[in-house]
Amino acid sequence: MNIKYFDHAATTAVREEVLKEMIPYFSLNYGNASSLYGIGRISKKAMEESRQKVANVLHCEPSEIYFTGCGSESDNMAIKGVAMANKEKGNHIITTKIEHPAVINTCKALERDGFEITYLNVDSEGFICLSELENAITDKTILISIMFANNEIGTIEPIREAGLIAKKHNIYFHTDAVQAIGNLPIHVDDFHIDLLSMSAHKFYGPKGVGALYARTGVKFERFLDGGHQEKNKRGGTENVAGIVGLGKAIELAYQELDEYNDKLTRLRDYYIQRIEKEVPYIKVNGSRTKRLPGNANISFQFIEGESLLLKLDLKGICTSSGSACSSGEATPSHVLTAIGLPAEIANGALRVSIGAENTKEEIDYLVENIKQIVEQLRSISPSYQEFIKGK
Repeated sequence: MNIKYFDHAATTAVREEVLKEMIPYFSLNYGNASSLYGIGRISKKAMEESRQKVANVLHCEPSEIYFTGCGSESDNMAIKGVAMANKEKGNHIITTKIEHPAVINTCKALERDGFEITYLNVDSEGFICLSELENAITDKTILISIMFANNEIGTIEPIREAGLIAKKHNIYFHTDAVQAIGNLPIHVDDFHIDLLSMSAHKFYGPKGVGALYARTGVKFERFLDGGHQEKNKRGGTENVAGIVGLGKAIELAYQELDEYNDKLTRLRDYYIQRIEKEVPYIKVNGSRTKRLPGNANISFQFIEGESLLLKLDLKGICTSSGSACSSGEATPSHVLTAIGLPAEIANGALRVSIGAENTKEEIDYLVENIKQIVEQLRSISPSYQEFIKGK
C-alpha cells in the first residue's frame, strides 16, 4: 500500500542528504569524540561543525549550543537545570496549560520537590495573555517557559513579547521550540530567549538527538551525571552520527525555509477550505493566521477522532489525534480542553501535519476518505442521530 503520511509534527523521514552525511560516522569515522587520537579528533571536528550550523540558524555563539538525546531531554535540562541552580533566588516557575508533556511533567516533578508552578490559561485560539503572564511574576520567579508553537493546534505564541517581559523582570526565559525549528525563523536575541529546545527528527533529521541553546551567563546545573562532555553539562558519549545529521538537517531546512513554508501553507489552506466546504459540523482548532504552516487541527463533531484515525490508517493514511507523546490516553487532549472545547468536540479532533513530500493530489485523497469515513461513523453515532432528529 502506498502510504500517505500526514503526521510530520510527530516525526519526519531522514532526508537522503542528511543520511549520506551521517553514514561515515557509523563505521569509518567511528572515533569517540572525547579521544585525543586522530579518528577521535575527526569526530570532534564534525561535532563542532554541526554546533556552528545550529548557531548560524539561531544567530548565537557555537559555545551556547549543547547536544542532547532529544527535545524532551533539552526541556528537562533547561527547566530542572535552571531550577536547581537558582534555588537561592526563588522557587517559582511560570509555564502554560498547553505545553508539551516534556515541559508539563517536568514542572510537575519540580512541584513534588517544593517548587511552585503557575500554569497560564490560554484563549480559545491557544494564545497566552501577556498581562496575565506579567501579573503572575513574583519576587520568587526564576524561570518562564512558554512553547514557541503548539504541537497540537499549531498556534504560534507571542514569544518576542513574552521574552521582553521576562527580560524586564530579570527572569530567565525558556522556549520549547521543537515544533518551530525548521518551520519558523528564530533569532534568539530578537526574541529575548535565554534557553531553547529542539529535536532533529522534527526537521528531517535523525531520531535520538536534540540540542539546547543556553545563553552565555545563564546559570543551570547538569542533571545527568557522568563524564565531562558538552562543557561538563551533559555527560555521556556523544552521538556523533546523530549530531552530524542534526547539523545537516537544520542547515538544509533554513536554506529552503521560504519555499518550504509557502508550499505547506498552500496545501494546509486548501485542505481546510475543502473540509469546511464539504464536511458539515466541524471546528478548526487554533489560530487561523498565526499557526504553523503545515498544521491543521479540526474537530469532527459526533464521532471519535481515534476511530477516524484508525479507519484512515486502513486506507494508508497516517494522521494523529494529538501529540504522539500522549497517544494511548483516553482523556481529551489537555490542549483542546485548555482552549475551552467540551469533551465531545475535543474527542473528535484530527491533527493533519503536512510535510515536504505531500502533494495536492494526496490532500484530495485525504479529504475524500475523511468525507466517506465521517459519514459512515456518523451513521452509527447515537448522538448524531439524536441531533438530526432534533433539527
